[in-house]
Amino acid sequence: MIGKITGKVDYRAKDHVLVDVQGVGYLVYCSELTLASLPPAGGVVALYTDLLVREDNLQLFGFLTLAEKEWHKLLTTVQGVGAKAALAIAGTLGTDGVSRAITLGDIAAIKAAPGVGPKIAQRIVTELKDKAASIISMGAAGSEQAVADDSMVIDVPVATEAKVKPVSSSMNSAGAQADALSALVNLGYGQGEAASAVAEASGTEPEAGSGALIKAALKLLAPKG
Repeated sequence: MIGKITGKVDYRAKDHVLVDVQGVGYLVYCSELTLASLPPAGGVVALYTDLLVREDNLQLFGFLTLAEKEWHKLLTTVQGVGAKAALAIAGTLGTDGVSRAITLGDIAAIKAAPGVGPKIAQRIVTELKDKAASIISMGAAGSEQAVADDSMVIDVPVATEAKVKPVSSSMNSAGAQADALSALVNLGYGQGEAASAVAEASGTEPEAGSGALIKAALKLLAPKG
């Protein structure tokens, strides 16, 4: 299994990138968001990968973060959702958006992805709503981008080298959500309801810290009436 690759960007297409790893070119399918985040041709990139093995074909899919990779794997467990459809969902919503849409049951948001109809969107929400917490709980570690090891790349001019850096705001947001989720579960709330509350709270206050998210989520979980 190929779990990660590091190399030079040879070229980028609409749905894939060719990565030159010491003379061997790997064609890697990525979401639009991931492709937009990659350096130009000649730059250094690191991608977490998942290899799809079929009788007549091998396809490699690439992700900047472990959370993106885990969401892709989870989405493809739903009947009718192929690997490229899962990429389309992640490319349209982003990992945080996928988390919120599924935990809040936002079928319309998922349906906005190209090629995803209402029945598939409903099936995704129904089957994955209780599983979203497992990825949210990965926290900042899951949102950290793969980092290129320059020693593994040869013949790259210094002027074109570009490491993939972690996005601190995304990491902080994911870490705060994970902390809030853990706190709510420790208070006795179920994973599913806690994840829904945290997702809704973070959607309202995307830059909120864990303390603010916990307070906001507790208000949402409080008995009504």
